[in-house]
Amino acid sequence: MSHAASSFVSLKIAVLTVSDTRNEDTDTSGKYLVDALRDAGHQLADKQILKDDKYQLRALVSRWIADEDIQVVLITGGTGFTGRDTTPEAVAPLFDSQIDGFGELFRHLTYQELGTSTVQSRALGGLANRTAIFCLPGSTGACRTGWQGILAEQLDAAHKPCNFVQHLVSKA
Repeated sequence: MSHAASSFVSLKIAVLTVSDTRNEDTDTSGKYLVDALRDAGHQLADKQILKDDKYQLRALVSRWIADEDIQVVLITGGTGFTGRDTTPEAVAPLFDSQIDGFGELFRHLTYQELGTSTVQSRALGGLANRTAIFCLPGSTGACRTGWQGILAEQLDAAHKPCNFVQHLVSKA
């Protein structure tokens, strides 16, 4: 796909909630992301809830990266500083390249909402095997900020001057 692509491309997106306490009934963050991606015209490829276990998390994300039908992975939870928060340690080693600007911009946006508490966010993003992976904090508000402030535009082929779609659609 050319850099100047302007028509919408429906991406296949997997959503993972990392939590020791949430289930399908209480997973408001995962539900928000599913609703947001569908409202934007994308397709839900899979949705899972996993306990915060670095190795189970890495194994699932590795399977999704290898799956030719999944172009984006959205992860909510496990990005804090408690002993159980291992999402960055689980996922970052899988990246072919890190998207430094994602975490930086996310913290900038949340600074406006949370002040200096945003420095405790370890939100991050990266590319692996032509799959974009974005890790957001577990709160529904953080997922809303990440989606509305960054992801909705960056996962839209019509967004100018650039977006991530061109890096994902030729996954083979």
